[in-house]
Amino acid sequence: MNSKFKWLAIVALMIALVQPTETFAQSSKDGWKSLFNGENLKGWKQLNGKADYSVVNGEIVGTSKMGTPNSFLCTKDMYSDFILEFEVMVDPILNSGVQFRSNSFKDHNKGRVHGYQFELDPSARAFSGGIFDEARRGWIYPLSLNEKGRKAFKNGQWNACRIEAIGNSIKTWINGIQCANLVDDMTASGFIGLQVHSIGSKQKDGKQIKWRNIRIKTEGLKESASLQDQEVREMSYLKNQLTENEKRNGWRLLWDGKTSNGWRGAKRDDFPKSGWQIKDGVLTVLATDGGESTGPGDIVTTDIYSNFELELEFNITEGANSGIKYFVDPNLNKGAGSAIGCEFQILDDKKHPDAKKGTNGNRTVGSLYDLITAENYSVKERKKVFKGIGNWNKARIVVKGGKVEHWLNNIKALEYDRFSHMFRALVAYSKYKKWDNFGQWPAGHILLQDHGDTVHFRSIKIREFN
Repeated sequence: MNSKFKWLAIVALMIALVQPTETFAQSSKDGWKSLFNGENLKGWKQLNGKADYSVVNGEIVGTSKMGTPNSFLCTKDMYSDFILEFEVMVDPILNSGVQFRSNSFKDHNKGRVHGYQFELDPSARAFSGGIFDEARRGWIYPLSLNEKGRKAFKNGQWNACRIEAIGNSIKTWINGIQCANLVDDMTASGFIGLQVHSIGSKQKDGKQIKWRNIRIKTEGLKESASLQDQEVREMSYLKNQLTENEKRNGWRLLWDGKTSNGWRGAKRDDFPKSGWQIKDGVLTVLATDGGESTGPGDIVTTDIYSNFELELEFNITEGANSGIKYFVDPNLNKGAGSAIGCEFQILDDKKHPDAKKGTNGNRTVGSLYDLITAENYSVKERKKVFKGIGNWNKARIVVKGGKVEHWLNNIKALEYDRFSHMFRALVAYSKYKKWDNFGQWPAGHILLQDHGDTVHFRSIKIREFN
């Protein structure tokens, strides 16, 4: 080769070396890092179950396996704030998910993987893109909060997924449709994990989940963040705090987390001197004799409310009974027992005898006490969601004119029209029949009930409607 052609060859090679490729070099320039090299599982490790993971045609393939618990293929690196993108295809009869900000500690449940999970749910429930707290709190953003998001996932096809975890804000998308909008500060850092769910039938044995084009960005996140879909409800788990979005939308704390301001005894002008405890951001009614308002007594808001949305968290002890009442008129019952109003029942359904009284379970947790039974309105074929004794459960009551809804752990438990003939008929055959126009008063106090058992409350907030 003469010197002229040799020089041209060298120049061509240099140009080729600095020219960005269509994939990795270009993406790294934009701040993205590939988590999967398309060839092997370098940078990943398997935890918990023994399902099979392999690399086929540039894809990570997880294969379900009988007789093994949930399996997770996890990054060796930990991530805090990031934007994660990946594509996934799930066999229509399997459930799966992608863990993020997740951990595995030897001293925590024998190393079981726990933390946030981007749900992959090809079933009729269609909660893909929702956020499940694996091996910890369960559902924290089910897609019962976002009907539009339930239509984003395409069964039997590749789906483009995106997770934005920036500070305490966690948002998800599938195929460009926003699914979740969560605010939570429980865990700030952890690994990414690809789940192959445990299976209980041979029909599901050997089925596959496939992932490809897995990449992450950890810098310049605010500039790269997607636009928020204003129709996707924000759900916050911050303790006794309001987000900026909540403030803009008219929410305020109904209890400040520190004092008794805004509350008084239902049958007295001041707050009970004992029996109600305020400690570490938790409002607790302490156990006495298990009777209805025989201890320190119920407490009510000093203000009255008509059209509103109320949200709080409650945590009950074994066998406990309590309630959240609204449209309460404390003047109706100055004698023994609780003040009168519509009640969102709080109860240990398994241990308290009241669960078996009433009609068709209308005294169980989440029910409109003695009138309407709590169910799962969001996913009809499934049971209502109660997270159990000793765990925090979220209650929400929405009142707009005559329309009322009870929500338990972000799943609608019941709805009714308090001015309807049906509601009047239910009242006529209940313990409330002696109170004229029960449940139809234009406004009333909100009440937390003393029923003689230890029950905890926190993060009590409200917004009012015109």
